[in-house]
Amino acid sequence: MGFSPNVSPRMGLLVSAALALLAAARGALAANYEFLAAPETDLNRVYRLDRTTGEIGACQYGLKDSSTVGVTLCYPAGEGAGPQTPSEYSLVASHHQGEGGVFRVDLRTGMMSICYVLNDAVVCTAQAK
Repeated sequence: MGFSPNVSPRMGLLVSAALALLAAARGALAANYEFLAAPETDLNRVYRLDRTTGEIGACQYGLKDSSTVGVTLCYPAGEGAGPQTPSEYSLVASHHQGEGGVFRVDLRTGMMSICYVLNDAVVCTAQAK
């Protein structure tokens, strides 16, 4: 490893370690999302999950009276669907053709909750195991 005569090898290692830590922290803070369509066969809804925080929302296609293009209708996180304890979350569909909700699972603890759209927001049951 070549160092400038004005910078000690120790200082170079410290700077390299600091840069590596900064890059790792930046990657950890970047949003990492997972998407899953609702299992209900006649519902065009897609759930969005932040894999780190467990926050979940959903969007679906809707018709607009004055347009043939339509509109994207989104539902924000409501009760129980907001950020959880940081972990590693995923979405699982039940494969029940009449089910409009999805399971949010914590891959580290095995806890899970059921999330679905209620009125104008996504809500989730309390986590259980």
